[in-house]
Amino acid sequence: MEKISIIGAGTMGNGIAQVFAMNNYKVNLIDLNLDSLSKAIGTISINLDRMIKKDVISEDQKLLFLDNLSTSTNIADAKSSKLVIEAVTENIEIKLKIFQELDQLCSSETILATNTSSISITEIAAATNREDKVIGMHFMNPVPIMKLVEVIRGRKTSDQTTNTIIELSEKIKKIAIEVNDYPGFIANRILLPMINEAIEALHTGVAKVQNIDSIMKIGMGHPMGPLQLADFIGLDVCVSILEVMHEGLKDIKYAPSDLLKNMVKSGKLGVKSGEGFYDYSNGKKAQIVAKQFQ
Repeated sequence: MEKISIIGAGTMGNGIAQVFAMNNYKVNLIDLNLDSLSKAIGTISINLDRMIKKDVISEDQKLLFLDNLSTSTNIADAKSSKLVIEAVTENIEIKLKIFQELDQLCSSETILATNTSSISITEIAAATNREDKVIGMHFMNPVPIMKLVEVIRGRKTSDQTTNTIIELSEKIKKIAIEVNDYPGFIANRILLPMINEAIEALHTGVAKVQNIDSIMKIGMGHPMGPLQLADFIGLDVCVSILEVMHEGLKDIKYAPSDLLKNMVKSGKLGVKSGEGFYDYSNGKKAQIVAKQFQ
């Protein structure tokens, strides 16, 4: 698999592209929006510059890694890849459309992977004629730093496909852990209810934002509190994942908090909108000032 295509140039897509490019794979980053592609390459370049400053890589290596990257606004350019990883928004209709197109475009030997954090791999695979070659590769954010890849088998994903993806993950210096196809898989099935419960505790006045986060950091050893983590993930993404689990598992405990839903409706999405449970209006590196919810 010397050539990889990534569909979607957002935060996850450009992170996945960077990791493969840094491990000497030829990567085609595909997105309908040309501005998104330009921003993605700019983000990758900035990330590599930080690594140069820390003496992790050299200037020559940066140029080599960037040379491994190409961009396109045409999904048909994925047809020659042996692996295509979809990393678009968590919307089942959009994903199904993409997989139907890829199934028609790509060789029957091509593995089609999705970076979904909650949507059924089995349902996505059913939109194709290669259900044995459809699999989940759930990378963690930020992709260049986080080691885990949650490898999710659909009901018809073959052992060969699973083993290939696990081996590939190891080649790009990630730790691949296999799970089966249930709503939220493992990472988000455990993480999102914790975040949701923290939001409920805030909503009912048990404690303020900084106190909730500090308790989880100091008392539980978490590197980031659940409310700040929700901001980092994106509050709209949190709602989407919780709704998938609520619908799929038919359990009220997965229903998103009213406070969380109302914040999303008001455009407070976390870091990406400049405001969530914390205020990021002065930039991500500025001092974060907690919003005071009563």
